[in-house]
Amino acid sequence: MISESCRIYQGEYASHTHEHAQVLFGLSGFLELDLAGRAARVDGTSGLIVPAGVSHSYGTASDSQVWVVDADQCRGLERVRAFQLPSRWQLAKDKGQLLDCIIDAPRRLQRRALDPEALRKQVQQNLHEHWSIERMASCHALSAPQFHRRWKALTGETPQRWLRRIRLEQAAVMLQSGSSLEVVASRTGYGSASALCQALKRDKGKGARALRQAPR
Repeated sequence: MISESCRIYQGEYASHTHEHAQVLFGLSGFLELDLAGRAARVDGTSGLIVPAGVSHSYGTASDSQVWVVDADQCRGLERVRAFQLPSRWQLAKDKGQLLDCIIDAPRRLQRRALDPEALRKQVQQNLHEHWSIERMASCHALSAPQFHRRWKALTGETPQRWLRRIRLEQAAVMLQSGSSLEVVASRTGYGSASALCQALKRDKGKGARALRQAPR
């Protein structure tokens, strides 16, 4: 028996077991799992084998999309194993081939989790401050190169682009609320009103006046 489906997870799921094995392929977001007391994680760069009979629970802070393969226990599926997603795994021609491609996939050691939502809250509370890659990396106890590589793989954006988007989203909200350009610039981390104007036109294609007139 082999079946596969794309599933979206939200919130917390109680501990349970299956009579069949499951292989989880991360697509977007992330799942935090507990497998009989063993912590594991699935995100957009990794997968996980959950053997038949292993008790597991999981949860996610936001919508997470996972490709799930249910299969009878067979060679390669008898032990819990986190693995790096094989390249082009989505192009596997059939379900059997999909399972074959993970047997030799590199094992992935569980690493310190990245939490985009937690970092967003921390940044938004101190948006006027300087947020270097080193500072964002330190929030996850990682080096700047490690953080940059893993953040881009997880979110699809570089840390700098993600930070700029957060700043400009807040700037647009403040401008629509009637705040002056100078105040908005100082509170969103831009050195001057002109620097903020240039960023708005480059990224949003609109100036401060157009954003003030846009519907809230």
